[in-house]
Amino acid sequence: MRNTVSESIINTVTDLRNSGIIDDITMKNIQSLCLPEVKNYTPEKIISIRKKLKLSQAALASIFNISPSTVQKWEQGNKRPTGASKKLLDIIERKGLEAFV
Repeated sequence: MRNTVSESIINTVTDLRNSGIIDDITMKNIQSLCLPEVKNYTPEKIISIRKKLKLSQAALASIFNISPSTVQKWEQGNKRPTGASKKLLDIIERKGLEAFV
């Protein structure tokens, strides 16, 4: 549902910009408010991301400023990343470690 609402907003704002009612800056500001929803991460996906980046559990934990046991619990399925951790996983998956340097 969120994608449908976001797409609808973007389409409407695009039409308004094309009609000259709003400018490009306003268009970009509105687009930035329609950020995609951050997906959930399975234990397998977390392991895959960590191994792709050649990081230990301790190294990933250090980047996220969490304990290594938290990463271990994610990978075992005993806990799930939430909030900022989900967003950081999304960023690191899409952009790699360069996003944190």
